[in-house]
Amino acid sequence: MTIQNRSLLAGLCLLVFTASRAQDKLPVKFGKVTPEDFNVKVTGADSAAEAIIIADYGISTFEGSTKGWFDLTFKHSCRIKILKRTAFGAATVTIPLYVQGNETEKVQSLRASTYNLENGKVVETRLDDKSIFTDKLSRNIIEKKFTFPALKEGAIIEYTYTQTSPFLFNLQPWTFQREYPCLWSEYQVDMPDFFRYVTISHGYVPFSVNTSNSRNVTFNLTFPGGADKDDHESFEDNVVTHRWVIRNVPALKEEPFTTTVENYMARMEFQLSRYEFPRSIPKDVMGNWVSVSEGLLKEDDFGADLDRSNSWLDDELNPVLQGAKNDREKAKRIYAFVRDKFSCTSHGSLYAYDPIKTVFKNRHGNEAEINLLLTAMLRHAKITADPVILSTRGHGFTNEIYPLLSRFNYVISCVTIDASRYYLDASEPWLGFARLPERCYNGYARVLNKDMPSYVILDADSMKENKITLTLITKDGKGGLIGHIQSTPGFNEACAVREKLKSSGKDDYFKTVKAGYTGEYAASGFEIDSLLRPDDPLGVGYDLQITPDPNSDLFYFNPMLGEGYKENPFMSAERRYPVEMPYAMDETYTMTMDIPDGYVVDELPKQTKVLYNDDEGFFEYLIVKGEDNIQFRSRIKLNKANFKSEDYASLRDFFGFVVKKQSEQIVFKKKK
Repeated sequence: MTIQNRSLLAGLCLLVFTASRAQDKLPVKFGKVTPEDFNVKVTGADSAAEAIIIADYGISTFEGSTKGWFDLTFKHSCRIKILKRTAFGAATVTIPLYVQGNETEKVQSLRASTYNLENGKVVETRLDDKSIFTDKLSRNIIEKKFTFPALKEGAIIEYTYTQTSPFLFNLQPWTFQREYPCLWSEYQVDMPDFFRYVTISHGYVPFSVNTSNSRNVTFNLTFPGGADKDDHESFEDNVVTHRWVIRNVPALKEEPFTTTVENYMARMEFQLSRYEFPRSIPKDVMGNWVSVSEGLLKEDDFGADLDRSNSWLDDELNPVLQGAKNDREKAKRIYAFVRDKFSCTSHGSLYAYDPIKTVFKNRHGNEAEINLLLTAMLRHAKITADPVILSTRGHGFTNEIYPLLSRFNYVISCVTIDASRYYLDASEPWLGFARLPERCYNGYARVLNKDMPSYVILDADSMKENKITLTLITKDGKGGLIGHIQSTPGFNEACAVREKLKSSGKDDYFKTVKAGYTGEYAASGFEIDSLLRPDDPLGVGYDLQITPDPNSDLFYFNPMLGEGYKENPFMSAERRYPVEMPYAMDETYTMTMDIPDGYVVDELPKQTKVLYNDDEGFFEYLIVKGEDNIQFRSRIKLNKANFKSEDYASLRDFFGFVVKKQSEQIVFKKKK
C-alpha cells in the first residue's frame, strides 16, 4: 500500500517526530520559586493591580496517537502573584475539555502549588489531587476545576498541565491579555504543513516577538495491522514553528457600554481549514458559507425539519390564520402565537435539542428551537422565511470572512414579504413584531437559505431609542404644588420595564419609584399603559405632591425631578477600546411649572446648548421664566451608538457636563 492511498483513509496514520527546539527565553523557571521572585511589581497605569501574571506560557504540538491518527498536545504553565484578597478569584482555575461521543480531551500531569514567603523562606503548599473536581457543563463540554490551597496576600501561585485532544479542529487558542497585568505571555505552535489552519489575531497590543521558523522533520508513520504486523513508513515534510510573545501586557477590565471585553483582548485563535497530505488530493475542512449553510439546513439539530411537510401544523394554524387578509397579517399572527404561547428555557444556543413537533407539544424550548419552529410555521403558511444565525453582544463578534460556527450562538427568523425583510425573535414575551432584543445587534449575521445564503448587518447604530417625558406642575391652592409625570420610554427601555414588571410585579416596581421621592416630595397614583401589548408604546405615569418647607425662606427645586443623569457613566480616566452603546439615543424631558404661591424666582439655571463632535449629537438645556410659570426642556441626542476609543475623552466630558447641568436647581424665595 502506498503512502498516498493510506493517507486518504482517515484514522490510519500515526505520527511520531522529534525535533530540536530553540531555547526558550522565559523570565522564570517554572517549578522553582526563590525569595527574590516575591519582589515583582507593576508600575504605571497598573500600579494598583490586585494581582500580577508573572509568566504565562503555552505550546501546542501535533503528535501521534495509538488510534492511527493525530493528537493535539497542549502544555500550559502559569505563575501569578496575588497582591490583594480581592484577587483571590484568580486562584480558581478552570480547564474546559471538549467531548464528542466516546472521544474526550484529557488533562495529564496537572501540578499546582502555592508559595508563601515566611521568615525569609519560601514555603510551598501543593494541591491535593482530591481537590480537583470535574463538572459537566453541557453535552460537549466538561470542566476540570481547582482552587489553590494556603492562599494569602502576597502569595505566588503556579500551575502546569498537559492537555491532549483527538479533535484537530480544537487547536488551543491563546489569550495574552486578561484582567490583570502580565509581564510575559508566550505561545508557540509547531504546525506541520499537512494541516492548514486559519490564524486570527485580536486586540491592539503589539507583539514583542513574532517569529516563524521552518525545518524539515522526518515523520514516522505507523499503520496498525490488526492481527497482522504493523506497517511503518517514513518521509520528510516541513514543520513551521510559530512563536508569539508580548511583554508587559496591560490589564484590560470591562468598562460600561462594552459588548464583551473579549472582543478587544490581545488573543489568537485558530480554525482548521484543510488537510494537505503529501501526494494526496487536498481536503477542504472549513468550507465556505454556501456549503456551511447547506450543511446546517440538513442537520437534524438545526434545519432538517424546515423542509419537511409538517402536515401536522394544518390543524394548528387554521384558527391562528382565520380572517387574515394578507401575508403581513398572517406573519404577525403566527409570530404573536409563538411568542405568547411558548416559553423560552434558555437563550444563547445555536442548535435545537428537540424536533419542532416536540417543541410544539411541550410548549417550551431554547431560543433556537422556538425560532426554528416559528420559521417552519411561517413556511407552512406559504410565507418566505429563513433562519438567521448571529452572535449576541455578550458572546463576541463573528468573522465576516471565515465561516466559523463557534462564533455564533443565537438563532432568529427572517421573513420576506413584498420584498421587505423583517427580523423576528419569538423567544421574549415583551417583543413586538419586527423587533429584536438589543443583544442581537452585534454586527455581522448570516441568513441561511439553500439557494442564496446572504448576510445582514445588525448594527446598534441603526437602533434609535426615543424617550419622551412630559411633566406638568400646578398650584394646589394650599401653598404647595401638584404634578403629573408621563413618560413614554423607547422600545428597549420599555422591554426592560415589561421584563421587570413580569418578574417583580407592579407594586415592587413602583415602590422603587416612590422611594426616590422624599422630604418635600411624595409620589402616588401610579399607572402603566399598554403593558400587555408589546407592539404598542409603553406609557408610565404617576402623580407628585410637592410641599415646600414652611420653616425655610428658600425652596430648592430640580426641574429634572430625578429623571436626569445622576452620575457620569464613564468614570475611568482613560479607555483602551471602543464605547459600544446598545443604541443611538434621543431623550427629551419637558416641564411646565407654576411658580408656587408666596414665592419669587431667586435663581434660575443658565440656558446652554453643547454640540458633540459637530454633527454626532448635542445636549440642550433651555429654561424660560414667564410671568407666573417656568418653561423647561432638556434634550440629549446621540446619532450613533458606537464610538472609537479616541472619542472616549470627549464622550466622558460630554456626559460629565450633562450630569452637572441636570443637577442644577431653581431657587425660589419667599416674598416679604
